[in-house]
Amino acid sequence: MSQLEGAMSTVLNVFYKYSGKEGDKKTLSNGELMDLIKNELGNFLQIPKDQGAVDGIMKKLDANKDGQVDFKEYLVLIGALTMLSNAGKGQK
Repeated sequence: MSQLEGAMSTVLNVFYKYSGKEGDKKTLSNGELMDLIKNELGNFLQIPKDQGAVDGIMKKLDANKDGQVDFKEYLVLIGALTMLSNAGKGQK
């Protein structure tokens, strides 16, 4: 498996590691999203100290306003964080 294929597999595996604990396996609830952020994104995001911070992230990600973050909405978070980490790297 190439490095990029491995990264794609990791993105998938992390989503499904947290999804479905509180309901639908194809979505992240607010609590599941909080667990994912705390455990997987600590180097990119400050770990939310209160539920209000996660509620704000959820509101921004939940494009279809169903109260859940589906895989497509999750990819928006991953893409945005990847773009932020790229800022200033390799650019002239």
